[in-house]
Amino acid sequence: MQRILVTGAGGFVGRHVLAALAGQGVRIMAAVRDPKAFALAHPGACDADCLFRLDLARDQPDPATLFTALGRPDVLIHLAWGGLPDYRNLAHFETEAPRHYAFVKAMVQGGLSRVAAVGTCLEYGLQSGPLAETLPARPVTPYGLGKDILRRQLAALSRVTPFSFLWCRLFYMYGPGQARGSLFPLLAAAAARGDEAFPMSGGEQLRDYLPVETVADLLVRATLSPAAEGIVNVCSGRPVSVRTLVERWMAENGWRLHLTLGRYPYPDYEPLAFWGDASRLSALFS
Repeated sequence: MQRILVTGAGGFVGRHVLAALAGQGVRIMAAVRDPKAFALAHPGACDADCLFRLDLARDQPDPATLFTALGRPDVLIHLAWGGLPDYRNLAHFETEAPRHYAFVKAMVQGGLSRVAAVGTCLEYGLQSGPLAETLPARPVTPYGLGKDILRRQLAALSRVTPFSFLWCRLFYMYGPGQARGSLFPLLAAAAARGDEAFPMSGGEQLRDYLPVETVADLLVRATLSPAAEGIVNVCSGRPVSVRTLVERWMAENGWRLHLTLGRYPYPDYEPLAFWGDASRLSALFS
């Protein structure tokens, strides 16, 4: 039975990845900052002997013993990353990228044979329209730069110390467990309070959104596909305006709010219209 270790398993995406792995005929292993708190919050997510402590920001694990200490997995789904949601924090490339490279390198040198790590659509920077994996990365945020640096480092490592390497570029998502400051939780909270209006941007920006459960399922399916290597966009391939998305959420949930459009400016680190090209993702499952 394949042993699959998920780092960042207690995070927004991680808890859904664990759920997507259930029933796949694999041994689920989880690495989290606080195993006791995780076990209480997510009972049954994985067996107790497959739950490990991993805090790369505070600990300095021994590279020589790390792979064994984390249960000698066959596959690593690497979701862990610090400093979010502050995309402008220089720590993304000053400290996050180096520590995550050192972690994956130690795991590979210990015997790990496959790595599926997650990137971000912010690696594409200010490029507009449908974004294919063949486009060059042109990040304009420290977060996008940190992720791009890590991807390049791991790709170079795979040419020296061979291992199967998959880089899943995530786009936008929503769903249970999302940070309270994200769009969907803010809208839901406004409706729960009985607010009459919901302030937002102009809403005309085009983005690529999926439910987090779908993102987790696609990520797991790609990880379990031996042919999946290199960069793969995990996306819908369908642009939707943020205003349309918000109106859809309100209709689905029976929320009655007046949208105060234009209250907030559009982010300066994103183009007005961009979405993922899902051709390669679709080809994996055809």
